Amino acid sequence: MIRNVVVGRLHDGVEPSALGPGLEAVVALEPPGLVSVVVGLDAGLREQSWDFAITSDFVDEEAYRAYDEDEEHNRVRRELFAPLCAEIARVQVRC
Repeated sequence: MIRNVVVGRLHDGVEPSALGPGLEAVVALEPPGLVSVVVGLDAGLREQSWDFAITSDFVDEEAYRAYDEDEEHNRVRRELFAPLCAEIARVQVRC
């Protein structure tokens, strides 16, 4: 299994609620091989945290790579996250 973890920091002045449409769009994606997806805003329990996280599990590397290249997924990243985010970090972990 491949776990894809994405965290992001918003541009100054962007309210976390602005991420709602993007997070909802990620959850609505149904790529082949997706096992689960969890999205959420930072709970504010520590200083210097990231503003949001997305964790997606895929059955294998092939399923992850197909998702990463998916046209709708890339539209969501480009249109709903990129304009709001100062930084986005990603890591893929074999589970």
